[in-house]
Amino acid sequence: MDFLKFLVSKTFFRHLGLAVAIALLVLLIVLVWMKIYTHHGRTIAVPNLTGLTTEEVEDVVTSRKLNFVVIDSVYANDMPRGTVVKQNPKPNSRVKVRRKIFVTMNAVNPEKVVMPDLVSLSNRQAILALENAGLAVGEISYKPDFAVNSVLQQNLNGSVIEEGTLVEKGTPIDLVLGMGLSNETTTVPNLIGMDLDSAKTVITGKFLNFGLATYDGSVENKEDSLSAFVYRQNPVYDGYSGVYKGAEVFVWMTIDSTLLPVADTLETVEIGDGAYETDF
Repeated sequence: MDFLKFLVSKTFFRHLGLAVAIALLVLLIVLVWMKIYTHHGRTIAVPNLTGLTTEEVEDVVTSRKLNFVVIDSVYANDMPRGTVVKQNPKPNSRVKVRRKIFVTMNAVNPEKVVMPDLVSLSNRQAILALENAGLAVGEISYKPDFAVNSVLQQNLNGSVIEEGTLVEKGTPIDLVLGMGLSNETTTVPNLIGMDLDSAKTVITGKFLNFGLATYDGSVENKEDSLSAFVYRQNPVYDGYSGVYKGAEVFVWMTIDSTLLPVADTLETVEIGDGAYETDF
């Protein structure tokens, strides 16, 4: 009964009114603080940061009460190195004060990619492999070879580039493709006794292609292979036979000098008043 009397008393309504007033005051303070903290209704235009260095970006965004964060880096040939290539939000967008601008920078050092092995691939496969590796197709040339439109050689700046070599992304790679065997012929060179590098040079000079080098049992290590010489070849040299340009030449290597063919010896045999030479 006393509690019901308190609910309708002036004291209760005075305390209730005071509680409501305090709640409204706290709510008002929170709303004002949120407006100030979030800069409600205050926006500024995002500046164009493209082409600026990080130092320049910091000066620009700080003067506009903005922030920036570098989120990625790429390498673009058409942009100065170490500058902004992309930003989010875009230039002239309206944002609130203290908003973060996310930027992508152009790398100072070119990105490196691994050179793939293109030899023996078709022209289309080689182009696709280059694109997947982030490289470009350079000049395409042809040479006589039975492997029509297959990659015979991959070159960079006029020299062969080996698989696994690190090169700058976007670098053009030159391809040498087979054009089929030529209708023209060339004489088979004599490679017997030559080291492998000399034999390859002679083969190329005859517009032929080097096929394969096979080492015999006398070659046991790398040092032996450097000293090895040709003791057999295919096609065989006979001094007059010819082959189509682009044909492959195979060689067999050894360090055993006894495997070299023995040169014909000439001996003079006297018969009566005359003499003649005979081969033994």
